[in-house]
Amino acid sequence: MKNDKGAAIVLILFVWGLAGALFGSLFAGLYQVLQVVGLDGWQPLVVGAAAAAMTTSAFYSAMPVALVGAMAGVVASIGYLMVMGHSVRLLVIAGVAALAGLVAGVFYAWMGKGGLRPLAQTLAGLFSGLGAGGVLALGLGILDTEISIFVLSAGVVALVGGLFQLSERWIVSTSSGWCPRVMSAPVVAGLIAAVVGASVWIMGGATAAALDATTKGAIDEVINQIPSGFLGGMLGGAVTGVMLQLAGVHLGGARRTS
Repeated sequence: MKNDKGAAIVLILFVWGLAGALFGSLFAGLYQVLQVVGLDGWQPLVVGAAAAAMTTSAFYSAMPVALVGAMAGVVASIGYLMVMGHSVRLLVIAGVAALAGLVAGVFYAWMGKGGLRPLAQTLAGLFSGLGAGGVLALGLGILDTEISIFVLSAGVVALVGGLFQLSERWIVSTSSGWCPRVMSAPVVAGLIAAVVGASVWIMGGATAAALDATTKGAIDEVINQIPSGFLGGMLGGAVTGVMLQLAGVHLGGARRTS
């Protein structure tokens, strides 16, 4: 029994650490990008946490659909860059990637692999992200202080992970009554593809000759914050996963793939 429990904890450390690292990287990048585009106050924190939580929950709970969307996003983004060259616009490349992901998701569902769970669990991630971002934004507002992106990412990952595990089953059962099953895979694949397109814009935009010095500096700042988000998210995810496991919470999401 002790060996089984030790193996389970090691597996949780690995799975939740990786999920937290993905979440933290996305959150750190989105948090900075949203500030660059003009959001301030509580908005970057709440919106960034919600978007990162949606994406991570898709990979954590419905990896085949997420991978379909990611591949479609990569192909569409590369095609956009080949056609447009240095004229890269965030909304356009994300929109093109989302459309490609939507088409790929429709094909995935048409092949008979689609179901309700991917979208329902992505919605669980959305609500968890909104809740966690709101709580942290309120707390930081009351304390009137700023914290590093490392600590912020770790805190967001911990809160989202806990809220996701507590709310997932209820949201999945509730959404089964109104959510069209045929739309599940396309919507999730489109979302993931849009995130991939935005990521390509961030990474490629830093070296684009068409950008002015101010925009390049802002993108460089985004890229510089991602490693801190990665490490903070990994720590927050690993610690939260182990705490939930020791508390007896069933962590079954990593084994569900559709």
